[in-house]
Amino acid sequence: MTDIAATELVSASTFLSLVLRHRPDVIGLSLDAEGWADIDELIRRAHARRPLTRPLIEAVVENSHKQRFAISADGQRIRACQGHSVDVDLGFVPVTPPARLYHGTATRFVASIQRGGLLKRSRRHVHLSADTDTATHVGSRHGTPVVLVVHAAEMVAAGHAFYRSENGIWLTDAVPADFIDFGMA
Repeated sequence: MTDIAATELVSASTFLSLVLRHRPDVIGLSLDAEGWADIDELIRRAHARRPLTRPLIEAVVENSHKQRFAISADGQRIRACQGHSVDVDLGFVPVTPPARLYHGTATRFVASIQRGGLLKRSRRHVHLSADTDTATHVGSRHGTPVVLVVHAAEMVAAGHAFYRSENGIWLTDAVPADFIDFGMA
């Protein structure tokens, strides 16, 4: 485990999520077509807004239980694994998901989901979990959690594609309400 305080790791992770997933422009950073940023450039450009060091960045990547970020094999670049609102190509290829996946949300969103399904909104994909514990945790960030069951095998049979990010999150473009069990998991 690292000697860096947990609050420092959370703060740095939040900042990295902002610049690597949504707003690289806030520090004048450029992501390549696949979402990678040079770590040294990230450190230089972030300095005035949020000082970063290589050990801090490496600790965020290493200690994140969600594994939101990846460092390239050569150790020179970093990117977010999924959740982007900026246009990047993470190189996902379609894979066959488990028969059921789960989506954690707050109870206050259920009526809207019943009407329109799960939509990616400002993100590139809808995020799904392979287990109910993860989905419950995600849902609890937004209020009283509820876990919806997504009939992924039926979606695949109907022509929908699924992808799996480096950190195990299942992704798809949308989940029509017909493929969601609102009886909850």
